Amino acid sequence: MNEQSVPILIAVDDPAERGTLAKTLARGGYRRVTAVTSGPEALAAMGREAYAIVIAGARLAGIDGYALCRALRARGNAAYVYVLLIAGGRRKDRVLGGLAAGADATLPRPVDPAELSACIGAARRIVDLERSLRLTNEEVRALSIRDPLTGIFNRVYLMERLPQEFKRSRRYGHALSLIMCDIDHFKNVNDRHGHRAGDEVLRDFAGRLSGSIRSDIDWMARYGGEEFLIVLPETDLPSACIVAERLRRLVAEAPFGLRGEESRITASFGVASYRPAMQTDRITFDQLMEQADGFLYQAKREGRNTVRGAAVPGHDAKGCTA
Repeated sequence: MNEQSVPILIAVDDPAERGTLAKTLARGGYRRVTAVTSGPEALAAMGREAYAIVIAGARLAGIDGYALCRALRARGNAAYVYVLLIAGGRRKDRVLGGLAAGADATLPRPVDPAELSACIGAARRIVDLERSLRLTNEEVRALSIRDPLTGIFNRVYLMERLPQEFKRSRRYGHALSLIMCDIDHFKNVNDRHGHRAGDEVLRDFAGRLSGSIRSDIDWMARYGGEEFLIVLPETDLPSACIVAERLRRLVAEAPFGLRGEESRITASFGVASYRPAMQTDRITFDQLMEQADGFLYQAKREGRNTVRGAAVPGHDAKGCTA
């Protein structure tokens, strides 16, 4: 992050001091600088923009600098905010008070431009390091919840997020539907064409299905092997059956490439739906998954390349028999 891209907030009540701070920062190449004159203004500014560095005076109207530090730390900002507190003199109690309130460093008044520049340089190094670590952690997290072969969510993420979707469905009374799907005769693909070809089929299959559901609401995870689960929030049984049938056709009607030749592959789908407003028996997300899995195996028993499903007990909607 270069100097011009670092957003800095100055919260100082004295006009002359604000001017000195702004000029020093401008000479250092910092262009994204905002100045306010009170604690409440500083908090409002932080709500509008994610400032990386805050320079706050100890004396501020409405909320003093110490209270401002505590308020910023209590917010739990997504990115770390480096706070530099300006207090009168170098008294030990003021320095310790600033650190206790959450300030990273304290500068005495009057502010020495060279000392301010050195503090801002140190602040930048800390902010840049925190940003780098945060990005690394986000990358590790992204890798930990994705299936390495297909790129969609894995079973770990499924078991983390599905309970949350189930709770949200209960809380707001919205329908929740699951589609469990499995590639038909997948073992034959591996036996005849090899496991590398089987991997290509899995990637193609997952790509087709995940690219054909609502990207901002629905999501898909690899449950295991050639079995996948599609989660459809705010979707009732009839709508889920329509989605499942559309996905079945998407798989069956377009051939898959296997070692330079086209091959027809089909899949079976099981649908289970939960609607709290019409539900007489309390069930768990595990039971909902078991029902979707049961309908998947019903589809397998009844000829494959088909959709079977129904709502959970207590729901009066009809099942799907596509």
